[in-house]
Amino acid sequence: MSWTKGIRRRLAALAVGLAFGAAGCAGGGTAHGGGAAESPSPVGEVLSGTDGAGRHLREAGGKEAPKVEVEVTPDSADGWDVRLTFRHFRVSAPGARPAAVTGRGLACLFVDGRRVARLHTPRYRLPARLVPHGTHHVTARLYADDGTVWAVHGKPVQSTADITVSDTRPPASPRPSTATVDPVTGG
Repeated sequence: MSWTKGIRRRLAALAVGLAFGAAGCAGGGTAHGGGAAESPSPVGEVLSGTDGAGRHLREAGGKEAPKVEVEVTPDSADGWDVRLTFRHFRVSAPGARPAAVTGRGLACLFVDGRRVARLHTPRYRLPARLVPHGTHHVTARLYADDGTVWAVHGKPVQSTADITVSDTRPPASPRPSTATVDPVTGG
């Protein structure tokens, strides 16, 4: 065994240790895995305010600020099709580097304030079991890859659609009947 093999092993071990040590110190760095309050990235200003989930806001004001619109429609398989439309925003690939990059990140989908999905695509099928009888608020919120929430004027960049599920089955009906879905409203 030559001395260069030993040095290579030590350098490789040091590099692995630094990589894992940095990831652990950052608290995960994903949009929902801990994240740090401040990002070393110079993109936007990290504000002291947080969203409902406790994530710090990252101000992205100006004409190029990201925007999202959410549209929810019933699908043919007793669920809901969720379609997001982005402006000045692109979703990052899964496993993207945990750093804030202007106009990049992921969207999280919430139903009645409860997170149901992290989205790396603009489409999602929302299972019917997550939206039982009644009116529900489906919200898409934009996050930077470092876990901060994109914000404009101190408010999270998000959009909400309200959906109402109604059941036309009579209360004492012994036969099964089909459920109907009221049209979606939102914005």
